Amino acid sequence: MASAREKLLGQFFTPEPVAASLVGWAVHNGDIVLDPSCGDGEFLRQLDGGLGVELCPENAAVARERAPGAEVVVADFFQWAESRGSSFDAAVGNPPFIRYQQFNGETRKRALRLSRRIGADFSRLTSSWAPFIAVSASLLKPGGRMAFVVPAEIGHATYAAPLIEGLCGHFESVAIIAVREKLFPHLSQDAWLLFAHGKGGHTESIGFTAVPQFRPDLRPERPERQVPVTTWRALGGRLRKFLLPSRALQLYVDLSRRIGCRTLGQVADVTIGYVSGANDFFHFSEQAARLFDIPAEVLRPTVRRGEQLTADYVDDNAVRRWLGANEDILVLDLSGVKALPPPVRDYLNSTAGQEARTRYKCRVRDPWYVIPGVERTPSAFITCMSGRQSRLSINRAGAVCSNSVLAVTLTKRVSQSNLLRGWRHPLSRLSQELEGHPLGGGMLKLEPGEARRVHIPLPPFRSSKLENEAMVEAVGLMHTWRHYGPDANRG
Repeated sequence: MASAREKLLGQFFTPEPVAASLVGWAVHNGDIVLDPSCGDGEFLRQLDGGLGVELCPENAAVARERAPGAEVVVADFFQWAESRGSSFDAAVGNPPFIRYQQFNGETRKRALRLSRRIGADFSRLTSSWAPFIAVSASLLKPGGRMAFVVPAEIGHATYAAPLIEGLCGHFESVAIIAVREKLFPHLSQDAWLLFAHGKGGHTESIGFTAVPQFRPDLRPERPERQVPVTTWRALGGRLRKFLLPSRALQLYVDLSRRIGCRTLGQVADVTIGYVSGANDFFHFSEQAARLFDIPAEVLRPTVRRGEQLTADYVDDNAVRRWLGANEDILVLDLSGVKALPPPVRDYLNSTAGQEARTRYKCRVRDPWYVIPGVERTPSAFITCMSGRQSRLSINRAGAVCSNSVLAVTLTKRVSQSNLLRGWRHPLSRLSQELEGHPLGGGMLKLEPGEARRVHIPLPPFRSSKLENEAMVEAVGLMHTWRHYGPDANRG
């Protein structure tokens, strides 16, 4: 498990063979080398000199001890970089991975501004590692090189696209090596390798290689394939899709263009469910509702967890089964209620109600007890996080759902049976893998925007048995890349 300090600073130190390999590729004799987040000094230790920047004084002290020939500066990298010119021949390292919720304030503003030096225009939702690389690139001399360990989300995150665009626009060559076996075995986060050389040039393709495990002899000059930037853009700016062999990816593209294939977003609106702001207060079991005398007309059955979606339909039988298990699956829906029933008014004014209304989500809405979105009845539900595959369940119980489940509201005339059949089709299953992303522990995560891009075969779509078998095989491959199933860690 990562320590609290590691999580706070986003620092997970690089294994020696990985650091040595990256330095060996990027650094030539006499180079002036930058490590923008040197941590314990593993990269600097591989160098004859070099300059490392480190935010944590304790780590900086360790780096100085391990690499006595290096210069180690204790500073916020972005503040330090603001006054620096292009003075380095090479940059190497493992930038900190801090999610946007903690990567904030003046540091984030400065980082995003400096990233524009190489044309990387990041949004405020960017995690820290991407600006670290962009700003490091801006500090390289013409002809400079860099090699970094990066989170595997470079293959799918929305902010990976502006980084790759910026690098391709400022380097002669950009290459990524995807490594399936974890470089940091104690972390859920996968890591890949990023290389660029020839600062001041530009490239129209991305070198891409996928390997089962790291090897010290891996070199970006010999990629498995050159991915045209135009092709990468056309496929949504997701390198994750190129984990598929070329023939499988081409088949996927061809089938997705076949008559009858639509994206879910073309036939439905997909959102997360409601956010109550005080789950314990707004949700009831059947027994609790009777205890407080809450009228049935202001209660609605709700799907609160993806684990509830075990069948093709959420129907009255499912609701009765949940209630029979004394689950808190009744949500208080006071939208449109003009006169509160006395028991409801008493409940809202109770001690629990007084506490609930102070919660952030409650106190910023008026009235505080009306949950936004709870009045909308979806056509279907989709699991946000899944194991073997994502499940879609048709809503036949007039139920709603919390934000741990995706709410699907059909906007086109599509039959329930065709929607279910299409979601289970091998092409759609593969699309869920390619448009979704891994979330540790073998789980597949589908955000609303990702779910909208999932391809769904609908009549009159046709595919052959051989094509379906090829898609199933491709799904199995993607399972291994998110470490799901018994074959996930095989080479």
